[in-house]
This record gives sequence, structure tokens and C-alpha cells, in this order.
Amino acid sequence: MHVKLFVGNLPWSVGDAELSDIFASHGNVQSARVISDRDTGRSRGFGFVEIETDDIGALIRATDGREIDGRNLRVNEAEDKPSNSRSSGGRGGFGGRRDRY
Repeated sequence: MHVKLFVGNLPWSVGDAELSDIFASHGNVQSARVISDRDTGRSRGFGFVEIETDDIGALIRATDGREIDGRNLRVNEAEDKPSNSRSSGGRGGFGGRRDRY
């Protein structure tokens, strides 16, 4: 079964390759990505792993709480972003009109 996991509480030292290595013994890792800050490029302390596994419950139990560089990982199944047809498109939801006043 193909599953996408959210991995939180990552140490700053963990990159994509290290994140993949953490999960490699639990299934076939399709992708592993640590999310970084757009401005600074520094890790935001969480990431996502896409992995093939037969038992998602066992995978989460085996990795959730695992200590990496003094931090306990938080692992759970990732939730899909809600698709909102009225999305603001990242503009803050205030529209684009500037002639209101």
C-alpha cells in the first residue's frame, strides 16, 4: 500500500537523504522531503515521506517516538490539503482591488 506520512519534530541536521534512510528499513521509500523555510533555506523541522508498506499501523508504531539526535519523531499519516475552490491563491484572501477608498 502506498502511504504518505507526516514526520514532525525533526532535528535541524536531518535532510532529505537522512529522512529516507530513517524509513528505508520499513518499506520501499518513494520520496522523502524535509520542508525548508523559503527565505532562510533552514529546515522547518518537519517533512513528508511517501512509502510502500504492507502495514501502516506497524510502520507508524515503529517510527513514532523514535529518537534521532536527541529529538523524538512524531509520525502519522499525512492529511491531504483541502481543495477549496474559493482559495485565495496565497494572496491573503483580500482580493486584488486597490481602488476601494
